[in-house]
Amino acid sequence: MTNEQTLAHHPGGLGLRRRLLVHAVVVVARLLSTQTPARIERALRRLRGGARPASREEAAVARRHTVMVSAFCSGPLGCLPRSIATVLLCRLQGSWATWRVGIRRYPPFGAHAWVEAGGGAVDEPYPDDFHIPLLTVTPAEQPAPA
Repeated sequence: MTNEQTLAHHPGGLGLRRRLLVHAVVVVARLLSTQTPARIERALRRLRGGARPASREEAAVARRHTVMVSAFCSGPLGCLPRSIATVLLCRLQGSWATWRVGIRRYPPFGAHAWVEAGGGAVDEPYPDDFHIPLLTVTPAEQPAPA
């Protein structure tokens, strides 16, 4: 059985330089997303150094640009590379959004990766307490939640 699905993918609307930059970041994010969770976390912890916490708007723009240029990242299976690309785009602007990976609080089991800034998840269709965080990379000056 085939399920039709429409993705919110809109490659236009960005200048050529920004679109190329976002494409490059998405390629890096997709490569990094093939690594083990420990390697991803270690790499992101190294990259966050010296960055200030991202505002909610900065993180939302980075996420929006990611899904504008990448059909895969805008899809339901693209949460991991989408979240990595979002924090990397924020980092290129001198900020860092909180990166999280977790599981659904209630059955059925499901894993998800997302970005938080300004006290909550950025542009996610789920309530903030829908997932239990298992991995978190916060801005360097903030302690990780227990």
